[in-house]
Amino acid sequence: MSDWKEYNLRDLVICNNESVDKNYPYSKIIYLDTGSITENKIDGLQEFDLNDAPSRAKRLVKENDIIYSTVRPNQLHYGFIENPPNNLVISTGFVTITCKVDTLYPRYLYYNLIQKQTTEYLHSIAEASTSAYPSLKPSDIKALEISLPPLPEQKAIASILSSLDDKIELLHRQNETLEKMTETLFRKWFVEKAEEDWEEGAISDIAFHSKESINPQNLHSKLFVHYSLPSFDSAKEPIKDLGSEIRSSKYKVPQYCILFSKLNPHKDKRIWLLLDNIDDNAICSTEFQIVKPKNKKYLYFILGWLSYNDNYNEIASGVGGTSGSHQRINPSTIFDFNCPIVPINYIDKYNCVIQPIFEKINKNRTQIITITRLRDSLLPRLMSGEIRVS
Repeated sequence: MSDWKEYNLRDLVICNNESVDKNYPYSKIIYLDTGSITENKIDGLQEFDLNDAPSRAKRLVKENDIIYSTVRPNQLHYGFIENPPNNLVISTGFVTITCKVDTLYPRYLYYNLIQKQTTEYLHSIAEASTSAYPSLKPSDIKALEISLPPLPEQKAIASILSSLDDKIELLHRQNETLEKMTETLFRKWFVEKAEEDWEEGAISDIAFHSKESINPQNLHSKLFVHYSLPSFDSAKEPIKDLGSEIRSSKYKVPQYCILFSKLNPHKDKRIWLLLDNIDDNAICSTEFQIVKPKNKKYLYFILGWLSYNDNYNEIASGVGGTSGSHQRINPSTIFDFNCPIVPINYIDKYNCVIQPIFEKINKNRTQIITITRLRDSLLPRLMSGEIRVS
């Protein structure tokens, strides 16, 4: 690593270079707030007339700028800006980072800043701040020391990591398309082509409420595969926890079931399809209600029926509770919900069409997890020079 050199970021970057001022040439802005981007994934842009824009809509960004939330860095609200619209304006909750590209390749710096050890270090600085919210100053980022290989190697490292991110993003987009396809097919088969002679029943006629309880604290040294609400929100990847780390009773998770969250369903739609790749030590939060088909063939139909927007919204409308932030539905709201008793021969035909799509979604999700782990393993090793790229 004799060709690697140590630098201080203040010599290589410019922070918060430009802001909206009286010479701003556009009458409308596209606005990005800190809560609308996580790990470079943008979830919604807003459009405003310039005069009606939020007071925090001030930062201008350019091609290949890095944006990094200054509040609670461990929440991972950061991104790398490519091909921005000319009128993109971001919140003052971000710091914008512009690289001096003759020495520092922007994407290399982006990956350097998002590695776990860096985000944890920056968060520790934020936690030590005296402000009401744990926050960074641009000078905290500029004070970072960075070890740089020659520019061609920076580009090669960034290319490897970008290719993995691109593959992950492609698989996510494929799954979004496939999931929309399953919704369309369900509506066609069971709403538009519903038969009048189908008997009216309830979910409880074709599925039961699986609620075998387990207390992981009694098996404190055992490693559990934990299907929690946060793990659903984090790419639907269950986490592994020792029994000693789990503070409350859980449900055992069987194969071929659906997890339906009873917590705040009117705010967050959490329905998790599980197939046959379930570990023996799989558990889930008791905020999930386990819907287990009496006949496995009805799995995809039950998923579609509970997920169908009209049905889901009706179930979710039954929330109650004394806390405004924690509203729940009674499990009976799910299992007593009406549904047709569709003949098994019709279900068999539907499964022939729909099952390969769900299997592809599941396969893609497994690939996403594998590639993400590979990227996360490579990232610190490439940044430290442990693995060299020619």
